[in-house]
Amino acid sequence: MEKPKPSLFASYRPAIRGAFTDYGRAEFLRDLGSGATVGIIALPLAIGFGIASGANPGQGLWTAIVAALAVALLGGSRFQIAGPTGAFVPVLAGIVAAHGYGGLVTATLMAGVLLVTMGLLRFGALLRYIPYPVIAGFTTGIAVIIFVSQLPEWLGLTFQRPGHLPELLWEIARHLGGTNWQVLVVGALSLAIALFWPKAWSRFPAAMMAVLAGSFLVELTGWPVATIATKFGAFPSGFPGIHLPDLSLQMLRDLAGPAFTIAALGAIESLLSATVADGMTDTRHDSNSELIGQGLANLLSPLFGGFAATGAIARTAANIRGGARSPVSGVVHSAVLLLFVFIAAPLAGHIPLATLSGILMAVAIRMAEWDTFGELWRGSRADFSVMALTFALTVIFDLTIGVAAGLVIAVLLFVRRMEEISSIRPLTPQSDTEYDGSNSLRGKEVPEGVVLFRFEGPLFFAAAEKLEGALRSHGARPKVVIFRMRHVPSIDATALHALEVAFEKMRRDGVTILLTAVQPRPMRMLYKSGLVDLIGVEHFCAHIDEALEIARRVVGGR
Repeated sequence: MEKPKPSLFASYRPAIRGAFTDYGRAEFLRDLGSGATVGIIALPLAIGFGIASGANPGQGLWTAIVAALAVALLGGSRFQIAGPTGAFVPVLAGIVAAHGYGGLVTATLMAGVLLVTMGLLRFGALLRYIPYPVIAGFTTGIAVIIFVSQLPEWLGLTFQRPGHLPELLWEIARHLGGTNWQVLVVGALSLAIALFWPKAWSRFPAAMMAVLAGSFLVELTGWPVATIATKFGAFPSGFPGIHLPDLSLQMLRDLAGPAFTIAALGAIESLLSATVADGMTDTRHDSNSELIGQGLANLLSPLFGGFAATGAIARTAANIRGGARSPVSGVVHSAVLLLFVFIAAPLAGHIPLATLSGILMAVAIRMAEWDTFGELWRGSRADFSVMALTFALTVIFDLTIGVAAGLVIAVLLFVRRMEEISSIRPLTPQSDTEYDGSNSLRGKEVPEGVVLFRFEGPLFFAAAEKLEGALRSHGARPKVVIFRMRHVPSIDATALHALEVAFEKMRRDGVTILLTAVQPRPMRMLYKSGLVDLIGVEHFCAHIDEALEIARRVVGGR
């Protein structure tokens, strides 16, 4: 009886299922403390990222509440804290500018579907292979975009914002004479506190202290500094209700690209955050379940007036440092933000926009990976070029172009490196690098009319030309050709085709072909392609001694 195929959801294992082994009162109290701390840290960040993304403060806060709760209960990492993050800011702000908040909701829902699909198809492991220079390049590019985009509010400038960073820098320079010194003082104070708050006082989160300092300064001096209330009105309190999006086929078409970008960014950042959490706690997350949890969070968040969210590395690290033991800390984080919405929401109206800008600028400064530029410059110049190109294109154009170009260049460089370590050259008793045993040619007699070639490294499309060149360069027509395959870990379709063409020509010329020590993976490819039947399975030898024995019989006419 045939076994039923496992369902797509068979591999979905949210982390909360195994989080309560040996879990007691002490662990709950630690979760309670860490969740309350990270909730306080997340409050100004959620509001600030909501404003920076083109939404309003309440939408940013509800994104943090719903997404963190969904990821804690449904994600694949025990300590993950989700919410709005800086990586999304350039993409989301562009969507809002072009399509309004309704377009942002649609793109978030589409990204949620994509993330769930990626998890079900087990793409979690594949995302680990995105080269680090590409990640560092676009992360630093995003940091620069966030920093520069906050300068107008930080300086108190008012002008029509252009769509790209170079034009924005030009407009800031043009209007620099209109800087409001009172706004600048508030912003500078907030930035300084967010950046230089003493570690000895870390029990009082730096971001929250910056909010308190900026708010008190404006209240005490009466300076005409814009606040959340003066720009957005009263901060919404209470339950926002359920929001059902207005979907249209045309909007789905228009937002397919941005939705894919949101999904890709969300997947990368959430899995990076989960990996950081694993390193801090010596645990292991389930990448596919994490993608499913993140996708469900992005499907739920817009229903409550939120938008796109992902795992936040800084908040997740703060959660772990606070003593978190299970996903309960993520639930407590959401509960703290929820209590603020219902009890203390009017207080948020007093937060100066310059203070939020200063906090986000501090986030951007910590987010940038400038030290990686130096490391790669001193190490691999090719990797440095990939990072620099990704960074430059992200800043000058947009994130999608930067990441796409970086990935393409990284793949081309990888192919070149693989091609460099692949070699196909004639083998003689004098040139063999192995000195003894049945796999060595040293001290052994090679009959007249027998030629040997040694293959090294993976045989793939970039190495196919080397195969053709090696066979052409030999000149004389041998009676037997022995291919030593001991150091070939894999073969792709292009190399198989090149082998097939070469083998067909040799067979027509009456040349006997022998292959030695073929590894299991290449052997499977040779079987599937039909080359084993073409050559004959009896022409596959375990080692060179066996191949030389067969060659002697062929040359001797036996």
